[in-house]
Amino acid sequence: MAQNRKPPAYQEYAATILAEISFRTMSLQSRGLFYTMRLECWVNQRLPRDQDDLAKILGFSTAEVSASLPAVMPFFAIDGEFIICPELEDYREHLAEQRRKQSQGGKTGSAITNSKRNKKTKNHIDDDSSTLPSPTTSNSTSNSPSTLQVPRRGTNESSVQSNTVKPSQNQFSNKRVVDDSFVAEYETAEQCTADDYCRTSRGY
Repeated sequence: MAQNRKPPAYQEYAATILAEISFRTMSLQSRGLFYTMRLECWVNQRLPRDQDDLAKILGFSTAEVSASLPAVMPFFAIDGEFIICPELEDYREHLAEQRRKQSQGGKTGSAITNSKRNKKTKNHIDDDSSTLPSPTTSNSTSNSPSTLQVPRRGTNESSVQSNTVKPSQNQFSNKRVVDDSFVAEYETAEQCTADDYCRTSRGY
């Protein structure tokens, strides 16, 4: 996130400054004025052109500033009522452009990441919805005769029907007759009535 702060420092190549003839021919006092004005321009971007106002801002006397100012002006430029340092202004713009590119790159990268995430989420939702049965299929399946359940019988209800048909009295008629005198007498006794039994027991 942008901090909306001014650049804390500027980059300076010592060899480049020392190679400048204008700097090498400066007096010690002029070099002091040069770096003081340079620092002021980096912080405040510009200085007043009027020498009296400039002296007040820098904290020196007007005479001191006026004596050294012609030697340091090759490193500065006049912009209306102000003094600026073109080198530092170019470097300031360079840093601002870097920040803009970084910000734009961050937004582009974030948009790509969000797009991929949204696409993955959409595909996941589509996959889940494709596995759900359609209403038509669900209704047809639930109403299908093959899916209807037969009610279960109660626990006390027997599934076996009792046989109410009485055995036939003639079911023994087809049995094989056993040729035995004891059996014959037993069968004869079974067929006797009560009266026959009484007469037989009395001897008549």
